[in-house]
Amino acid sequence: MKRALPLRLHAALATMALAAATGTLVSMPEASAATGSATGYATQNGGTTGGAGGRTVRATTGTAIHQALCGRASTSTPITIEVTGTINHANTKKVSGAGCDTADGVIELKKVSNVTLVGVGSGALFDQLGIHIRESKNIIVQNVTVRNVKKSGSPTSNGGDAIGIERNVRNVWIDHTTLEASGGESEGFDGLFDLKDNTQYVTLSYSVLRNSGRGGLVGNSESDRSNGYITYHHNRYENIDSRAPLLRGGIAHLYNNHYVRLNDSGINSRAGARAKVDNNYFEDSKDVLGTFYTDAAGYWQVGGNIFDNVTWSAPGSENRPAGPDPKSNTTVSIPYSHTLDEAGCVPAVVSRTAGANKGLQVSDGRC
Repeated sequence: MKRALPLRLHAALATMALAAATGTLVSMPEASAATGSATGYATQNGGTTGGAGGRTVRATTGTAIHQALCGRASTSTPITIEVTGTINHANTKKVSGAGCDTADGVIELKKVSNVTLVGVGSGALFDQLGIHIRESKNIIVQNVTVRNVKKSGSPTSNGGDAIGIERNVRNVWIDHTTLEASGGESEGFDGLFDLKDNTQYVTLSYSVLRNSGRGGLVGNSESDRSNGYITYHHNRYENIDSRAPLLRGGIAHLYNNHYVRLNDSGINSRAGARAKVDNNYFEDSKDVLGTFYTDAAGYWQVGGNIFDNVTWSAPGSENRPAGPDPKSNTTVSIPYSHTLDEAGCVPAVVSRTAGANKGLQVSDGRC
C-alpha cells in the first residue's frame, strides 16, 4: 500500500515544476540569502531594507526576474529575488503585470520599491546585460557580477552602463558587486556605475570596478545638480581611465577605497560638488583628486589618505588637481556612524572583502 505524500512534498514538487517552466523558484526560508544591513547614506532618509519582510523567489533567467517583479500584488510589495547562473539577452524578455514595468534586454527595476536582488549559489553573472533602476526607492543589489554592457555595437543594453540609476530614485544600496568592462567608449562601453536626474541616498560598498574608460558619475551634465548623499566605501577601482567617480553637485563621502591605475583622473569633484575623502589608498595613478575638464569648480575635504606613486598635472584653466599636497577646501558633515580602517590597511582589507562571490565579507578592523 502506497503512503500518501505529505502536503509539504506536494508543494515542493509543484514549486520545482514551476521552476523548470519559468526559471523561478520560491525559496524555503532557510535558503534565503543574508543581506546584512545597509551602510552609509543609504541608512538615511528612512533607511534601505529592500525586500525584507516579503517572500523570496529564486531566478535563473532575466525573464524570471521580471516575472517575480510582475507577479507581486503591487509595485511596492516586498520581494527578495535570489539569482543564480548567467543572465543574458537570450533569457531576458519583457514581462507585464501589476508589479512591474519591464523591457527586453535589460533588468528593469522601474517604478518599483522594496526589492532585493541578490546573487546566490555558485554566483550570478549578468553578461552584457545591465541593471537599470529608475523612478524607484528602497532597492538592494548585492553579490552579482555585471560585465561588458555596451551602448554601441552588439548587443546593447542599458545605455552601456553596468548599473544605471536615474530619475527620482531614493535609497539604494549596491553591495559586494563586480562591475567590469573590456575597454572604453571607443569599444562601445559607457559607465560602470552612473547616477543622475535626482538620485539620492545611495551607497556603493565592497565592490570592484575595473577595466573601463569610465568608472561612474553623479549627474549627467553641469546643470544636473539634484543628486547627492552618496557613499562609496571599501571599493576597488582598478584600471579606470576617469570618473572614479565624477561628481556634479551634491555631497559624496568616499572612504577606505583602494584605487589602482587611475590612468587619466580619479575623483573629479566639479560643478559645486563637495566630497569628503577619508583614509583611501591611491596607487600607481594620475590626478586622483581635483576638478578636471571644466572651469566649474568642485570641493573636497581630505584626511588620512595615502598617495603611493601618484603623479599630478600642472594646474590649468580646466584642470585643478588637488595635489601634489592635497589640502581641504571645504568641510562636510557626515550624519551616520562609520568606522574608518587605517589607510595602510585598505589594500589588504579590500582585497579580501570586495567583489561578488566573496561570502559578503566585511572589514573586521584588522589588516
